[in-house]
Amino acid sequence: MAGEWNYTSGKWSGDLNDKGIQTSEDYRFYAISAKFPEVNNKGKTLVFQFSVKHEQQLDCGGGYMKLLSGDIDQKNFGGDTPYSIMFGPDICGSTKKVHAILHYKGTNHLMKKEVPCETDQLTHVYTFILHPDATYKILIDNVEKRTGSLYTDWDLLPPKRIKDPSAKKPEDWDDKEFIPDPEDKKPEGYDDIPKEIPDPDAKKVVI
Repeated sequence: MAGEWNYTSGKWSGDLNDKGIQTSEDYRFYAISAKFPEVNNKGKTLVFQFSVKHEQQLDCGGGYMKLLSGDIDQKNFGGDTPYSIMFGPDICGSTKKVHAILHYKGTNHLMKKEVPCETDQLTHVYTFILHPDATYKILIDNVEKRTGSLYTDWDLLPPKRIKDPSAKKPEDWDDKEFIPDPEDKKPEGYDDIPKEIPDPDAKKVVI
Protein backbone atom coordinates (compact mmCIF):
# COMPACT_ATOMS: atom_id res chain seq x y z
CA MET A 1 0.00 0.00 0.00
CA ALA A 2 1.21 3.50 -0.78
CA GLY A 3 1.91 5.83 2.13
CA GLU A 4 1.49 9.58 2.44
CA TRP A 5 4.32 12.10 2.59
CA ASN A 6 4.94 14.81 5.16
CA TYR A 7 6.79 18.07 4.47
CA THR A 8 8.72 18.80 7.64
CA SER A 9 12.07 19.67 9.20
CA GLY A 10 11.82 16.54 11.37
CA LYS A 11 12.20 15.98 15.10
CA TRP A 12 15.69 17.48 15.26
CA SER A 13 16.75 20.34 13.03
CA GLY A 14 19.18 23.22 13.13
CA ASP A 15 16.76 25.26 11.03
CA LEU A 16 12.98 24.76 11.23
CA ASN A 17 12.65 26.25 7.75
CA ASP A 18 15.00 23.64 6.27
CA LYS A 19 12.36 21.08 5.33
CA GLY A 20 12.17 17.94 3.28
CA ILE A 21 9.79 15.11 2.46
CA GLN A 22 9.25 12.45 5.14
CA THR A 23 7.41 9.14 5.16
CA SER A 24 4.51 9.23 7.62
CA GLU A 25 3.56 5.56 8.12
CA ASP A 26 5.44 2.33 8.69
CA TYR A 27 5.13 -0.71 6.41
CA ARG A 28 4.19 1.29 3.33
CA PHE A 29 5.73 1.77 -0.10
CA TYR A 30 6.60 5.34 -1.04
CA ALA A 31 7.40 6.83 -4.42
CA ILE A 32 7.52 10.40 -5.66
CA SER A 33 8.96 11.96 -8.81
CA ALA A 34 9.83 15.42 -10.09
CA LYS A 35 10.38 16.54 -13.66
CA PHE A 36 13.36 18.73 -14.56
CA PRO A 37 14.73 20.17 -17.83
CA GLU A 38 16.52 17.78 -20.16
CA VAL A 39 20.27 17.52 -19.59
CA ASN A 40 23.09 15.98 -21.59
CA ASN A 41 26.06 14.86 -19.50
CA LYS A 42 28.08 13.45 -22.41
CA GLY A 43 31.72 14.22 -21.70
CA LYS A 44 30.80 15.67 -18.31
CA THR A 45 30.87 14.46 -14.71
CA LEU A 46 27.48 13.46 -13.28
CA VAL A 47 26.96 14.05 -9.55
CA PHE A 48 24.03 12.19 -7.98
CA GLN A 49 23.48 13.40 -4.40
CA PHE A 50 20.83 13.59 -1.69
CA SER A 51 20.49 13.49 2.11
CA VAL A 52 18.65 10.91 4.23
CA LYS A 53 17.60 10.86 7.89
CA HIS A 54 16.02 7.75 9.45
CA GLU A 55 14.44 9.23 12.57
CA GLN A 56 12.36 6.14 13.33
CA GLN A 57 15.37 3.82 13.90
CA LEU A 58 14.77 1.89 10.69
CA ASP A 59 14.49 -1.92 10.92
CA CYS A 60 13.85 -2.75 7.30
CA GLY A 61 13.61 -0.30 4.44
CA GLY A 62 15.49 1.64 1.83
CA GLY A 63 15.81 5.27 0.85
CA TYR A 64 16.75 5.45 -2.81
CA MET A 65 16.95 8.15 -5.43
CA LYS A 66 16.48 7.20 -9.07
CA LEU A 67 17.36 8.92 -12.33
CA LEU A 68 14.50 8.32 -14.75
CA SER A 69 14.04 8.89 -18.46
CA GLY A 70 11.90 11.73 -19.75
CA ASP A 71 9.17 9.52 -21.22
CA ILE A 72 7.80 7.91 -18.04
CA ASP A 73 4.23 8.28 -16.82
CA GLN A 74 4.63 10.14 -13.52
CA LYS A 75 1.05 9.40 -12.47
CA ASN A 76 1.85 5.69 -12.46
CA PHE A 77 5.39 6.00 -11.12
CA GLY A 78 6.36 3.10 -8.83
CA GLY A 79 8.90 0.41 -8.07
CA ASP A 80 8.60 -1.17 -11.53
CA THR A 81 9.20 2.08 -13.42
CA PRO A 82 12.40 1.80 -15.53
CA TYR A 83 15.35 3.92 -14.42
CA SER A 84 18.94 4.68 -15.40
CA ILE A 85 20.46 4.91 -11.91
CA MET A 86 19.25 3.77 -8.49
CA PHE A 87 21.32 4.89 -5.50
CA GLY A 88 20.90 5.00 -1.73
CA PRO A 89 21.07 3.16 1.60
CA ASP A 90 19.36 -0.17 2.22
CA ILE A 91 18.81 -1.40 5.79
CA CYS A 92 17.06 -4.69 6.52
CA GLY A 93 18.22 -7.15 9.18
CA SER A 94 21.89 -7.89 8.63
CA THR A 95 21.89 -5.98 5.32
CA LYS A 96 23.26 -2.47 5.81
CA LYS A 97 24.72 -1.25 2.55
CA VAL A 98 24.56 1.38 -0.17
CA HIS A 99 22.87 0.29 -3.39
CA ALA A 100 24.34 1.61 -6.63
CA ILE A 101 22.50 0.08 -9.58
CA LEU A 102 23.12 1.02 -13.21
CA HIS A 103 20.74 0.22 -16.06
CA TYR A 104 22.57 -0.75 -19.25
CA LYS A 105 21.28 -2.48 -22.38
CA GLY A 106 18.01 -3.58 -20.81
CA THR A 107 19.50 -4.93 -17.57
CA ASN A 108 19.81 -3.52 -14.05
CA HIS A 109 23.38 -4.16 -12.91
CA LEU A 110 24.11 -4.29 -9.18
CA MET A 111 27.45 -3.14 -7.85
CA LYS A 112 29.72 -6.10 -7.07
CA LYS A 113 31.48 -4.42 -4.13
CA GLU A 114 29.98 -3.67 -0.71
CA VAL A 115 29.67 -0.12 0.63
CA PRO A 116 28.35 0.00 4.24
CA CYS A 117 25.72 2.66 4.92
CA GLU A 118 25.04 4.72 8.05
CA THR A 119 22.48 3.25 10.48
CA ASP A 120 21.90 5.99 13.07
CA GLN A 121 19.07 8.55 13.24
CA LEU A 122 21.07 11.53 11.98
CA THR A 123 21.18 13.19 8.57
CA HIS A 124 23.72 11.78 6.11
CA VAL A 125 24.59 12.91 2.59
CA TYR A 126 25.06 10.19 -0.04
CA THR A 127 26.94 11.06 -3.23
CA PHE A 128 27.51 9.03 -6.40
CA ILE A 129 29.94 10.63 -8.88
CA LEU A 130 30.30 9.23 -12.41
CA HIS A 131 33.15 10.54 -14.57
CA PRO A 132 33.36 10.53 -18.39
CA ASP A 133 36.32 8.11 -18.25
CA ALA A 134 34.02 5.45 -16.70
CA THR A 135 35.43 5.87 -13.20
CA TYR A 136 33.27 6.59 -10.16
CA LYS A 137 33.27 7.60 -6.51
CA ILE A 138 30.80 6.94 -3.70
CA LEU A 139 30.91 9.32 -0.75
CA ILE A 140 29.02 9.49 2.54
CA ASP A 141 29.10 12.86 4.29
CA ASN A 142 31.73 13.92 1.75
CA VAL A 143 34.06 11.09 2.82
CA GLU A 144 35.11 8.75 0.02
CA LYS A 145 33.94 5.18 0.67
CA ARG A 146 34.58 3.53 -2.68
CA THR A 147 36.22 4.41 -5.99
CA GLY A 148 37.03 2.44 -9.10
CA SER A 149 35.94 1.61 -12.63
CA LEU A 150 32.40 1.06 -13.87
CA TYR A 151 33.72 -1.77 -16.03
CA THR A 152 35.28 -3.75 -13.17
CA ASP A 153 32.81 -3.08 -10.33
CA TRP A 154 29.69 -3.73 -12.44
CA ASP A 155 29.14 -6.46 -15.03
CA LEU A 156 28.38 -3.97 -17.80
CA LEU A 157 30.58 -5.64 -20.42
CA PRO A 158 30.40 -9.25 -21.61
CA PRO A 159 33.02 -11.59 -20.09
CA LYS A 160 36.38 -11.80 -21.85
CA ARG A 161 36.10 -15.58 -21.90
CA ILE A 162 32.90 -17.50 -22.59
CA LYS A 163 32.59 -21.22 -21.90
CA ASP A 164 31.71 -23.36 -24.90
CA PRO A 165 28.55 -25.28 -23.86
CA SER A 166 29.23 -27.89 -26.53
CA ALA A 167 32.82 -28.56 -25.40
CA LYS A 168 33.32 -32.10 -24.08
CA LYS A 169 36.25 -34.21 -22.97
CA PRO A 170 37.35 -36.92 -25.41
CA GLU A 171 36.14 -40.40 -24.49
CA ASP A 172 39.72 -41.53 -23.78
CA TRP A 173 40.49 -38.49 -21.59
CA ASP A 174 42.50 -39.34 -18.45
CA ASP A 175 41.97 -37.00 -15.45
CA LYS A 176 45.23 -38.01 -13.79
CA GLU A 177 47.63 -35.06 -13.70
CA PHE A 178 50.71 -37.25 -14.10
CA ILE A 179 50.90 -40.55 -15.97
CA PRO A 180 53.83 -42.93 -15.23
CA ASP A 181 56.04 -43.78 -18.19
CA PRO A 182 56.21 -47.60 -18.34
CA GLU A 183 59.46 -47.39 -20.30
CA ASP A 184 61.12 -44.98 -17.87
CA LYS A 185 64.21 -46.46 -16.16
CA LYS A 186 66.80 -45.20 -13.71
CA PRO A 187 70.20 -44.39 -15.22
CA GLU A 188 72.87 -47.01 -14.64
CA GLY A 189 74.54 -46.53 -11.25
CA TYR A 190 71.78 -44.19 -10.01
CA ASP A 191 71.29 -46.10 -6.73
CA ASP A 192 75.04 -45.99 -6.01
CA ILE A 193 75.03 -42.20 -5.76
CA PRO A 194 74.99 -41.17 -2.05
CA LYS A 195 72.15 -38.94 -0.86
CA GLU A 196 74.63 -36.60 0.86
CA ILE A 197 78.11 -35.64 -0.35
CA PRO A 198 80.71 -34.37 2.17
CA ASP A 199 81.99 -30.84 1.60
CA PRO A 200 85.82 -31.05 1.60
CA ASP A 201 86.06 -27.34 2.47
CA ALA A 202 83.68 -27.49 5.45
CA LYS A 203 85.20 -26.81 8.89
CA LYS A 204 83.84 -26.97 12.41
CA VAL A 205 83.04 -23.65 14.00
CA VAL A 206 85.17 -23.02 17.09
CA ILE A 207 83.41 -21.04 19.82
